[in-house]
Amino acid sequence: MMRGYVASIESFGLLDGPGIRTVVFLGGCQLRCKYCHNPEMWKMGTPNYTSQELVQKILRNKPYFKRNHGGVTFSGGEPLLQIDFLIEVCQQLKKEQIHIALDTAGVGYGKYSELFPYIDLVLLDIKHIHPKDYFSLTGQPMDSFWEFIKVLEDWNVELWIRQVIVPGIHDNTKYIQELAQFLKALPPISKVEFLPYHKMGDHKYQELGISNPFLHQREMDQEVCQELFQEFQTFFL
Repeated sequence: MMRGYVASIESFGLLDGPGIRTVVFLGGCQLRCKYCHNPEMWKMGTPNYTSQELVQKILRNKPYFKRNHGGVTFSGGEPLLQIDFLIEVCQQLKKEQIHIALDTAGVGYGKYSELFPYIDLVLLDIKHIHPKDYFSLTGQPMDSFWEFIKVLEDWNVELWIRQVIVPGIHDNTKYIQELAQFLKALPPISKVEFLPYHKMGDHKYQELGISNPFLHQREMDQEVCQELFQEFQTFFL
């Protein structure tokens, strides 16, 4: 029986997939996104759950899933870094007919074809669409992202897109138009979300003694972000 590191669990999430969801945050991440608001998730902690223990905890909320078309969402960090643990947990959950969503940047260690049979929805985080800018924002090349997409194309998994909009980086017509073209080349997409960059995680960098590369970066205005999304729709639809 596999053991994994679970950083935290949110019992009644409403933002990470359809319906009421249990959101499981699996620790560990290879990316060092400059706008990350969960730097405490970067490091992999000591395993603290067996797959069976985590499944039993999730199943406590099964009645809510059924009433509200909800389920479980695996987030992070980057859940793909604990792929073997994740596969084992998803295998057990699927026997219980639980809707399973994966919130990911697509940067893991492979074995995606073993995981996708149990995944109903992928929430894919887009960091940037150009390799140079992607590397500048995350500290990693786009190679792993494209490896994930290549495997995803072979599976009939619903896909939602999430794009954080950072002022001075993503908030311009050129990027929005190029993003629309970029997304059209991916597997079929059911939903696109623009998330305005915020600074609610800034205090964590100080608490952890980590340098904050966006310490002086301003937040994204929500109304302007919505206007950008409306502009994006004219290019994407």
